[in-house]
Amino acid sequence: MILSLFPDQLAGTFVTIMVFSVLICFLTGELTSNYSQVDKIWSIMPIIYSLTALHSYPAPRLWIMSSLVLIWGFRLSFNFYRKGGYNLIPWKGKEDYRWTIMRQHPGLKGRIRFGLFNLIFISFYQHFLILLFCTPLLVVAKYQSSGLTITDLLAGALMLFFIAVESIADNQQFRFQKLKREAVNLNCLFEKSLKKGFLYEGLWRYARHPNYTSEQAVWISFYFFGVAASGKLVNWTIIGPLFLILLFLGSTKLTESISCSKYPDYPVYIKEVPKFLPRFSKKTRH
Repeated sequence: MILSLFPDQLAGTFVTIMVFSVLICFLTGELTSNYSQVDKIWSIMPIIYSLTALHSYPAPRLWIMSSLVLIWGFRLSFNFYRKGGYNLIPWKGKEDYRWTIMRQHPGLKGRIRFGLFNLIFISFYQHFLILLFCTPLLVVAKYQSSGLTITDLLAGALMLFFIAVESIADNQQFRFQKLKREAVNLNCLFEKSLKKGFLYEGLWRYARHPNYTSEQAVWISFYFFGVAASGKLVNWTIIGPLFLILLFLGSTKLTESISCSKYPDYPVYIKEVPKFLPRFSKKTRH
């Protein structure tokens, strides 16, 4: 039913790509016990979807969308690379510490239970989510003959803006973690944060997760290309960014519970600084 809403076999091609990727990530994770396989290609899958759509429908709007996705993907891939996520041996690389913690969860302990978690959530759900927030490509392909509008300009400008903000936030976090590993704590950048163990300066003084805020905003902006093409403010592809927001809500809950157990001042930080939406009117007391 859903596939019939879109042109030709493009939606079917997207689903085929997703299923193949799910199987590869699931089997690789099970065979290597490194469950960051989806993390490795999170920044690559939207590029594959956008280039697939562009190859089938080389319309101006899809050129713009694909270019923006390429910028987003290369930036995120570089950030993942410099943190040790990639390796010359494709299935190796640094595993997200949260998967290690999840393996110790009472409900997930054991090879079979965590294997099912790997299949259903890590491999399938995350790939399905990537497909969902890329579905504006299908809407644009369907309405490929529609001309560019001011909405396209705004969507593109917002995507670039939030990609830039996310880059700044990631760079600040990367520099902080590097200084932390080097045990630098006097008369240096992020001196106050280093003393407490977590970053709360720079963009992080306005929101606890400015990088996550920007990532969600990137794909909300992407959704509006479909709005521009179809002329409909609301269409079913909005579930992509909505589900992405839900994923980040769950992810940050786990991350912050870990931070609260490690850093005594983190609960105070939670009380004073918003999670995603920045607040500029009030400074923290840190």
